[in-house]
Amino acid sequence: MASSGAAKGRIPLPGGCGPPYCWPMATRTRPSASRQAPPIEADIGIAGAGLAGLAAALATAGRGFSVVVVAPAPTRPDLRTTALLASSVAFLDRLGVWQEMADAAAPLAAMRIVDATGRLFRAPQADFRAAEIGLAAFGHNLRNDILGQALRAAAIATGRMSFVQAAVEDAVFRPDGATLLMSDGRRLDCRLAVAADGRNSVLRRASGIGERQWSYPQTAVVLNFEHEFDHHDTSTEFHTPSGPFTVVPLGPRQSSLVWVERPREAARIAAAPPAELAREIEDRMQSMLGKVRIVSDIQAFPLAGMTARRFGRGPLVLVGEAAHLFPPIGAQGFNLGLRDVELLDRLAGACGRDGLPRLGERYHRQRALDIGLRTASVDLMNRSLLSAFLPVQMARSLALHALCAIAPLRRLAMREGIAPGSQLRHLLDGPRGPGQPSSAAK
Repeated sequence: MASSGAAKGRIPLPGGCGPPYCWPMATRTRPSASRQAPPIEADIGIAGAGLAGLAAALATAGRGFSVVVVAPAPTRPDLRTTALLASSVAFLDRLGVWQEMADAAAPLAAMRIVDATGRLFRAPQADFRAAEIGLAAFGHNLRNDILGQALRAAAIATGRMSFVQAAVEDAVFRPDGATLLMSDGRRLDCRLAVAADGRNSVLRRASGIGERQWSYPQTAVVLNFEHEFDHHDTSTEFHTPSGPFTVVPLGPRQSSLVWVERPREAARIAAAPPAELAREIEDRMQSMLGKVRIVSDIQAFPLAGMTARRFGRGPLVLVGEAAHLFPPIGAQGFNLGLRDVELLDRLAGACGRDGLPRLGERYHRQRALDIGLRTASVDLMNRSLLSAFLPVQMARSLALHALCAIAPLRRLAMREGIAPGSQLRHLLDGPRGPGQPSSAAK
């Protein structure tokens, strides 16, 4: 570890590969306890105990690695829900945790897009049914707190991981691993560091990797509500000039809502009396679910975008919102984060303990394309809703027209949505019988 109070230096990474593998590392003066207490040691140190961090802990501890998760106590409950697509459900099932949460999850058998922009060029209603590609459901929706509790309990049950309730304040990276410096004065020595500490990741900043950030003039309001009529396992996304208004099944006659609006309007919505807001939600949905009753607190989250300049380097990998961030459109956010964890799991299992300090480069090469394509597509979709430029509105309308009218294109889009790259595998697999699963479900 660099000496206390040292100036910014350059730490060489494995292989003697020259300047591309030497990166700046800022160090701070640490409390005296950091020099006196022996370090905590682990194969893998994870900064952050959100959903991505807990999934990474479960996957790697299940491989037999010793894992320590470092995170402060949460400051507020997470009332959001997560729509887990079929590929994510399959991964959680392989980790042995899906059955613990399956009963609390609502299936998503169909997805509907409604153009509610009121503009000159409007698209027809687009309906996507999982049965059309041989699936019972595109995925399942459940509350984040249930998902997090199941991941945490399963990770602890491996007997290979532990939690430290502290914040990671800095890090030093060496050829043989990393040292995470914590707010309580202790340090964690590990062979591989996993940044799962969100959009303002300390590990990303400490590594010098950097990021590209942008903002949107939007805020997402989230809540859960009960309703009079059955949702028939159908998620409905109303596209409005200010962003998506998305209603997702959460249980029998219960749904979750992600309502994206301009910040001032979002503040009004979040402060509205529940009965008044319930009537407004019913009107927005054109009463398709009947009367509405709000059954949760209301939370608001400003929308922003971010992508890291790299997703791994040497003994560091970035997962979840430490690597990428974009608006909640098409249920892509956490599913992309789970694909981060799935690759981390696979590479860690292949390289073993001795290979962990060099895992970052391979991880970056294999994640860059998927993250880049998903970030660009969601950003384009969101900006097309906000744009008042007629050619952009026309192009968006024509694209949805094509999905409605051209069945093979619609099926390819559905497979790509739930499992990236599956459209190519589907073309190579050839036609399947009605009882055979598609390659997207494998």
